[in-house]
Amino acid sequence: MSVVLVGVPQFKVALDELVAAAAEATKIAVIKGGHLIQAETQRKLTTSSHAKGTATPSQPGEPPSLVTGQLRRSIRVDHPNRGGDGIWSTRIGPTAVYGRIQELGGVTGRGHATTLPVRPYLAPALEAAISSGRLGEVFDEAWRVALGHL
Repeated sequence: MSVVLVGVPQFKVALDELVAAAAEATKIAVIKGGHLIQAETQRKLTTSSHAKGTATPSQPGEPPSLVTGQLRRSIRVDHPNRGGDGIWSTRIGPTAVYGRIQELGGVTGRGHATTLPVRPYLAPALEAAISSGRLGEVFDEAWRVALGHL
């Protein structure tokens, strides 16, 4: 008795197309997810405000207050990077030089010996995007669209 498999080359082609579609969908979802986190970060940076030169109303542990809007405008999403088969990543963060110390706290430079408290805005924005389910929905939709076309 012998077994004859028919359609193996076609099956392999179909699997390759499926893998390629899933990888492209993941790239698209990383881009869209990055922009979702960017928007959430910018929203977090508008929760309080004050006039320039006055004391900040935000408490340690809360996002920094909006003063000029520079930090909020500086939030950028990098182009996606391929890390291997089906692996994509991006970076979301500020270009403003003081963005890191606002997020993590620490001692300021340039002759000042001021210690700034932690005022996170990036980590809470990521957590909000995840816990709300919106980030998962971005990936679900991208994969559903890509795989539905096969």
